[in-house]
Amino acid sequence: MKHSNSTVLIARPVARLFLATLVAGLSLVTTSLSAQTHQATSAQALDPALEISTQPLWNGPAPGAKGNGPGDTPTLTVFRPQKGWGNGTAVVIAPGGAYLWLAANLEGRQVADWFATRGVTAFVLRYRLGAKYLYPVPLLDAQRAVRWVRYHARDYSVAPNRIGMVGFSAGGHLTAMAGTTFDAGNPTAPDPVDRVSSRPDFLVLGYAWIDAMQPPKPGKIQCYQELMHLPKARWPEYSKYYPTKLVTKQTPPSFLYATTDDGTVDVSASVNFYVALVNAGVPAEMHLFAHGGHGSGLGGSNPSLDAWPSLLESWLRARGLL
Repeated sequence: MKHSNSTVLIARPVARLFLATLVAGLSLVTTSLSAQTHQATSAQALDPALEISTQPLWNGPAPGAKGNGPGDTPTLTVFRPQKGWGNGTAVVIAPGGAYLWLAANLEGRQVADWFATRGVTAFVLRYRLGAKYLYPVPLLDAQRAVRWVRYHARDYSVAPNRIGMVGFSAGGHLTAMAGTTFDAGNPTAPDPVDRVSSRPDFLVLGYAWIDAMQPPKPGKIQCYQELMHLPKARWPEYSKYYPTKLVTKQTPPSFLYATTDDGTVDVSASVNFYVALVNAGVPAEMHLFAHGGHGSGLGGSNPSLDAWPSLLESWLRARGLL
């Protein structure tokens, strides 16, 4: 079916089902951070030859921090294009992991490399999560990440109006929330980063767990409240974190991809988010594949899902972002 500025593509079934789980068996690689200033030039180099660096989102402890370990310190790991190849576009990438851990290789580093080879500066977000950092703390980190990149746009040769956010699974829910709960910044904030907008300029959602905090569907993953072992009396307070109900005409242009036979999250939740975008007049494109399961990253070994990054590249080019 087609709408103005919006299309849905239903891919042909494939012979082989690529089975993957939400966690993807991957954990976030972390690194100790020394004291740093807010300037991008002070980034800690993980490997100077690879031009990879990591920056904390706040100078000093993050708001609400309950410790000073890696899990208490939200960061952005920066993957820069080859010198001279940058095109001014940037993305903040939010890996998934059920808000319990981060699939930072499959849905972080690999995705960042894909963008960097196309001239896009990629920032992989390590956000706070788990029962130690319940919502809205992860959302606070995501909003701060977009602000941080925008504030440092000149340092990374990025255009402040070409900063998108990419998210997979739980990171897709986080990305959708960031795209529907942004603000213009506080011009009187003492922290200059907080003076700039947190609105992503575009969204990319991969098999997003859009209904993470809604009552779980039979046979699908438990809802966020169950995974965090929250008493049922507290469940209703998290129902407001349902991005489909928060879509407005100001929601950024969006690209979505999902699989019909996803055994972990409900594909209809992504469809409903797409419909909400269309109804609000937001430019949107969605691709539904018959098979592929969950946690495929850039496609894995599934020959059908290998096509989705190419579809994304075409969408980005059509919007003048590549």
